[in-house]
Amino acid sequence: MASKHEIKAQIRKDEGKGASRRLRHADFVPAVIYGGTQPPQSLQLIHNDVALAARNEWFFSALLDLNIEGKVQKVLLRDLQRHPVKSRVLHLDFQRIDESKPIRLKVPLHFLNQDKSPAGKIAGLLIMHEVNEVEISCLPSQLPEHIEVDLSTLEKGDIVHLSSIKLPEGVQIPALRLGKEHDLAAVVVKEARVEVEEETAAPEAAAEVPATAVKAEPAKTDAATKAEPGKGKK
Repeated sequence: MASKHEIKAQIRKDEGKGASRRLRHADFVPAVIYGGTQPPQSLQLIHNDVALAARNEWFFSALLDLNIEGKVQKVLLRDLQRHPVKSRVLHLDFQRIDESKPIRLKVPLHFLNQDKSPAGKIAGLLIMHEVNEVEISCLPSQLPEHIEVDLSTLEKGDIVHLSSIKLPEGVQIPALRLGKEHDLAAVVVKEARVEVEEETAAPEAAAEVPATAVKAEPAKTDAATKAEPGKGKK
């Protein structure tokens, strides 16, 4: 059973860029809630409360109880905008949830007992986590904050696909209905390769010939080059 997480919010009456800027200067975060049969509604939340909640994994993957001035609505966080430089949250988007209808959401994978597995005890093996989150479908009441993947039996050469992960009751992975090519490898055990650079022998430098061993050719004079053989002065 997933834990309950309550987030407090207030109704925001002023809208627009100027109003949002004033809210941020007052240490509030502008937000909006939409979905369901009700119209979208502008909200404001205390920045420190949001910053603390955003440190937790559940804030992004769990069903939240959004308490709007005493009235609680079930919501999911659909978007969080951060300042590109400062450690500030700029805006939040919440979606209302109908608890009678299935929802789709990405949840994190938690890999357990990797060090206790046979593969984890063999030197020279790498256990690669190829997928760290997966999109699931379920009723809101069955939504897990994360999915545990037990790696206690992992051995050399093993590959753990999405289809082999044990899912909580009522939870499905929609991608698996699209075909085997969507059954991604979540964990792969590989041998660590040590790359050894091949030493290429440098070409031997041409042996230098001592200057004394080089026989100099006699220099030809201009007269010798111009004189024709066999012809002399008359």
